[in-house]
Amino acid sequence: MKNIYLLILLSFSMQAQEAITLEYYLPKDVTYNIAIPTPKSILGFELGEWHTDYNQVLNYVQSIALASNRIKIETTGFTHENRPLKLLTISSPKNIENIEKIKANHVAKTFDSSIKILDSDPVVVYLGYTIHGNEPSGTGAAIALLYYLAAAEGKIIDDLLEKTIILVDPCLNPDGLHRFAGWVNSQKSKTQVSDSNDREFSEGWPSSRLNHYWFDMNRDWLTLQNPESWARVSTFQNWMPNVLGDFHEMGTDATYFFQPGIQSRTHPLTPKMNQQLTKSIAAYHAKALDKIGSLYYSEESFDDFYYGKGSTYPDINGAIGILFEQASSRGHAQESVNGILTFPFTIRNQFTTSISTATAATEMRKELLEYQRDFFSSTNKNKGYIFGDEKDIAKVNELAKILNQHQIKLVTLKEDLFHNKKHFKKESSYIIPGNQRNIKLVEAMFEKRTQFTDSLFYDISSWSLDLAFNVDFETYHASSKEDNYATAFESKGSVSSKSEIAYVFESNAYYTPKLLYQLLKKGIRVKVSKKPLTYKQQIFSYGSLIIPVQGQALSSNDLFLLVTELAVNNGIAIVGVATSLTEGINLGSPSFSSIEMPKVALIVGQGVTATDAGEIWHLFDVKMEIPITKIDINQLIDADLSKYNAVIMVNGNYSSFANGINKKLESWVENGGILIGYENAVK
Repeated sequence: MKNIYLLILLSFSMQAQEAITLEYYLPKDVTYNIAIPTPKSILGFELGEWHTDYNQVLNYVQSIALASNRIKIETTGFTHENRPLKLLTISSPKNIENIEKIKANHVAKTFDSSIKILDSDPVVVYLGYTIHGNEPSGTGAAIALLYYLAAAEGKIIDDLLEKTIILVDPCLNPDGLHRFAGWVNSQKSKTQVSDSNDREFSEGWPSSRLNHYWFDMNRDWLTLQNPESWARVSTFQNWMPNVLGDFHEMGTDATYFFQPGIQSRTHPLTPKMNQQLTKSIAAYHAKALDKIGSLYYSEESFDDFYYGKGSTYPDINGAIGILFEQASSRGHAQESVNGILTFPFTIRNQFTTSISTATAATEMRKELLEYQRDFFSSTNKNKGYIFGDEKDIAKVNELAKILNQHQIKLVTLKEDLFHNKKHFKKESSYIIPGNQRNIKLVEAMFEKRTQFTDSLFYDISSWSLDLAFNVDFETYHASSKEDNYATAFESKGSVSSKSEIAYVFESNAYYTPKLLYQLLKKGIRVKVSKKPLTYKQQIFSYGSLIIPVQGQALSSNDLFLLVTELAVNNGIAIVGVATSLTEGINLGSPSFSSIEMPKVALIVGQGVTATDAGEIWHLFDVKMEIPITKIDINQLIDADLSKYNAVIMVNGNYSSFANGINKKLESWVENGGILIGYENAVK
């Protein structure tokens, strides 16, 4: 019996190591143009033999776009690590020649439902791959798909390209993919090892699922905190696709999943027809996967609830979002309960459903175009909103920028407004008019849902952006003219007047830490109040800041110019005072303490929740422009903590802390260090 088992294992191992050729992936019902470069001709190896890093992906997509008149390629943005984000638009040569006109006509129908749908109108399909960098089968499928769409010849492909515009985003997370490819390729054995205990399948911290700042970008479709997200949402809103395919990976022991998901976990704002169309498209995936003998399932997992994911963002934008989840080899070949799972096998499944998505959209073209038209024509355009903050224009503008990126129009106020007992100042408030295309998206972004059909969730159940930004927000309807729409959002702060005494401002504005650090970096002394004070009937609460004029490294004129520049750039209102005799406490009071230049360390490494650590890193580095030192747990015992006055520990498992580290931190705190702990780190 043992010998038989060994033979079975050997046969699986031999199968896993069999040479894969391009024909393994491709349909046999078309011929292929030999003038189109194959992946191997550019990569130097067969697709799936090695993992492609992002430079190799770029080489291939640029080469195939140059060789084919069916493809238009463009750069839509750059990642944090300055890698270009590429979008490939694929259709018939005739459509490509007229692509801008086709796009304008297509998008126009989402604004005006009276425009007739013509038989010549193509359907638009957006296929996005590998938003999680360690889910590489998506990008592999994108490479195979690009070859197929560029090289295939015959009536089948001609009909598809004539009736369909296919947008291919070959890698939504280039920084993560590049990091992952480097890991698995560097751990690959010549004699392929599929043992799941092998180091190839145990990627180091942080996981390359995440981007440069360790964000899970498939949770960033609404909040738009990363340049990769800006690019893909811009693509979506500029094209308004009818179908979006979102290609992911899941656990190695799974098979293949495609939506619909669990119906009771579909957001109530998503029309019922959306799920019916999703199910109709699913029949195409089933037929295609049956043809190649792959196992799959549907309607048993995953939510269609949180609109901040790639498979659900389309659902509130008049499109059909479809999640695909492929069991992951997490390397080149790994043991699973279903046998040896190879990287080429995962690519083939994703490639197969990429074609079935395009095929379904082509054959359901009229249904999908009519659904999109009806979605926007049924919008309640009478319900608008207003939001603002009396004291913090920068925070309001940060939210306004996000809305603007979703192509949500905002209107500025002509005068201050009192509404529902709230004060909306004209310089720090916006109206969201109801008479605009994306008002359903607005409703979804700000809703406060407290009752649910199904209490179980795969993902997020609440995300009201007004609460996240802590702004005043109310339902409000106002008619407005086109020229009142706001197109630029600047955090315009000010200084009331030049002072020879001091400048005072509250510390509750969003960019106060940024401004404060910029002052300290210039050697300017700043103090913080331990008690409230009042100047000319303006109350400055606990924690307000003063910049004394005398005794600074700059003259009073130069200090005024610096403070004004920083106030304007950071959206902070600063008051120049004419006397130290303020009410409450005076400006020379011992109730003010001098502020020390922050020297901050963040503990990272194995056991630390990478997304939480990344959020802190991003906040300090990108938002506030304050340097923060990342210290790995393994280096902490030898690190000189006296260099820092603050250490941050985010959520995570710190059981690996040795007694020496605990004692070291205790001693550092006793000597004045500030230790900040989040969630489990508090223990």
